Amino acid sequence: MHTVWKGAISFGLVHVPVKMFSATEDKDISMKYIHKKCGSSLSYVRRCPVCEEDVAWEDITKGYEYEKGKYVLFEKQELEQLSAQAERNIIILDFVDLHEIDPIYFQKTYYLSPDQTGSNAYKLLMEAMLQSGKIGIAKVAIRSKSSLAAIRVMDGCLAIETMFFPDEIRPIAQVPNLPEAAVVNDKELTMAKLLIEQLSTPFEPIKYKDDYRENLQTLISQKVAGEEVTLAPAKQENNVIDLMAALQASIEAAKPAPMITDTGEATKASTRGKAKTTKSKTTATPKGKKKA
Repeated sequence: MHTVWKGAISFGLVHVPVKMFSATEDKDISMKYIHKKCGSSLSYVRRCPVCEEDVAWEDITKGYEYEKGKYVLFEKQELEQLSAQAERNIIILDFVDLHEIDPIYFQKTYYLSPDQTGSNAYKLLMEAMLQSGKIGIAKVAIRSKSSLAAIRVMDGCLAIETMFFPDEIRPIAQVPNLPEAAVVNDKELTMAKLLIEQLSTPFEPIKYKDDYRENLQTLISQKVAGEEVTLAPAKQENNVIDLMAALQASIEAAKPAPMITDTGEATKASTRGKAKTTKSKTTATPKGKKKA
């Protein structure tokens, strides 16, 4: 793994030297812009539209636009000095319960490993957090970006998840076209809850796949092999206006297929962790089950 950050965790007077590694990776398939005429890839050019000339890295600085077309400029050394102290430490501010944090705050997960002489302190912090059942809320700066963060234990490893600050979370009031409070139809609500119950299952992340990426990778392989590719027409969506009809169709589609038991009795094979079996005109109620 590539080390993306190196510093230390500090809580109280305890100092834990650590290295940080990205816990996730971007699996998106990257594309380049290609000149159709000759098949060459196009390079990114840093060009000034006013001077009409290419600009070298040594002639580039950073600036903040405080008014339209007006900037305050910063030298690289100024920004480095501003963030130098913050970038060397992960400072734990509080210890809290994980369930108190809304998932909207989480950004990206990293793994932390002990660095050099930090093994004992690392194990001490991890064991104390495990036994207390708490996670640490900290501040960290990674590549000049300051973030709130959550530190927790994952399978014998400390993990840190960068978080948004509260003022970075957009208020729900800004979301357009939210429905006003209204009376929900009881029958529709019952069917919606039944559908949720039939689709309920223990969370198994391994079964979820990026279909678009897999299909794109297959298409790339076919094109590389020189195969003629014909894409199937897009499936037409059946826009059901009747909500009850849509719910009923969804419930029927979610029902497990019948299977024959050793006694020859028809029953339903449920792959859902919490789904209940209901009796219908065509399906017998399995033995040991109460009628819905």
